[in-house]
Amino acid sequence: MRAYRAVCIVLIVFFSAAYTSCRPGRVKPAGSAFAIQVSDFRNKEITLTKPAGRIICLIESGLSGLYMLRAEKQVIGVSSGIYNEGASAQYAVLDDRIKNKELSAPGNWDFVSIENIVTLQPDLVIIWASQTESIQSIEEHGIPVYGVFLKSFEDVYKEIRDFGTLTGTSQRADSLIALTKREIGKLKSIQQSSNDKPKSVYFIWNQGLTETAGTTSTVNELIELAGAKNSCTVSQEHVVINKERLFDWNPDLMVMWCNPSKSPKDILSLSEIQPLKAIQDKQVYELPSAFLCDLWTLKFPYAAKTIAKWCYSSIYADLNLEDEKREMLLELYGEKGEKLLK
Repeated sequence: MRAYRAVCIVLIVFFSAAYTSCRPGRVKPAGSAFAIQVSDFRNKEITLTKPAGRIICLIESGLSGLYMLRAEKQVIGVSSGIYNEGASAQYAVLDDRIKNKELSAPGNWDFVSIENIVTLQPDLVIIWASQTESIQSIEEHGIPVYGVFLKSFEDVYKEIRDFGTLTGTSQRADSLIALTKREIGKLKSIQQSSNDKPKSVYFIWNQGLTETAGTTSTVNELIELAGAKNSCTVSQEHVVINKERLFDWNPDLMVMWCNPSKSPKDILSLSEIQPLKAIQDKQVYELPSAFLCDLWTLKFPYAAKTIAKWCYSSIYADLNLEDEKREMLLELYGEKGEKLLK
């Protein structure tokens, strides 16, 4: 009988180990052929013998995730956009190396210097999965590449979870994801207490009034998370419409992506759309900043709360967006989050 039990225990341990070894995003014991393995958004397996200590990240939202994980010291290269785009001031606060332009910038979303990447000798390169030619060239030099393609908030969770595995910060990644889901839960619990009819929201990209987000976009997911519905019913991610279509939808609100060259006043003053309900009711708003409302990071709940407040001011009367912003930055970026508020 004892021998039988012993055999059973051995089999249980064996099959448990086999199951664990097949799970994505796993860390294997020291001494294995590899210690870390994840599958990126190309379904390509990335294997490392140890957490990546030298990372080139050519995606701004991905870099934000690495700073949330407190893995910034492992970053040796960034996108050139970090130095000349809208979020450069915030990253200068997060990292003196960016402030002093000391981190190498070997590329961005449309250009990559393979020579500079090879010279930096990274353990890992993070890049958009659509940059297939650059990825192939980098991998031909034996450098692991994690390709990113984000089309939903679940993808944002996967990215953070995988980054946690690849950088040795899995516990922090799990904590951040749990925090984000709790914030979403709070938002939904408030919505459930209301019987208000969902407001319709028309989203405006920076390219102009007629460029919006369809039902298969992250923006659509954001609008629904805010308890509203997307005016655009086209099953695409990015949609270009004519003004007649806009009149057919006649949205309750218009929400602009943060735009340095235009404001809600510019939309409200357009003579050709004055009959629209959102214009008549002066319900045109602009998201505060790309850094604060980055939909491709764990900051997306803040953007959802902001839109929810605009849509249902009475329901969210107790929701203070300044307090929410402060809490978010402190939770995600620690002490440096306080500096981001100044």
